[in-house]
Amino acid sequence: MAIYENRHIYIEIHESEVPWLKIFTKRKIKEFSECTVDEKEAILLALDVIEREMISHYRPEKINIAQFGNYLPHLHWHIMARFKEDSYFPEAMWGVRQRDGSYVLRDIEAFATRINRLLKGI
Repeated sequence: MAIYENRHIYIEIHESEVPWLKIFTKRKIKEFSECTVDEKEAILLALDVIEREMISHYRPEKINIAQFGNYLPHLHWHIMARFKEDSYFPEAMWGVRQRDGSYVLRDIEAFATRINRLLKGI
């Protein structure tokens, strides 16, 4: 379910132990180079807003941003807040589990609402 959308993109929450959002293009395209200038601007603006708000709200050790599309050939980005206490840190969330994580995800709905408000205000 989208927490935000405009003409070019939509944003979803990825169910995870860490704060994790995904940005998708509305058009079904595979590569960033296929985006229009307006689509690129919408993606980069959303990435910037989400990263800044994740840092401010969650105070993570690191923000990870990834764009693959190998399994889902629809252009999208993953934005994750990472913590030393999560199960995979310092590995990627797709990597080898390092431990039973002790990080407790909080306020993801409130965070999503804030992202929606900020992006609608731009």
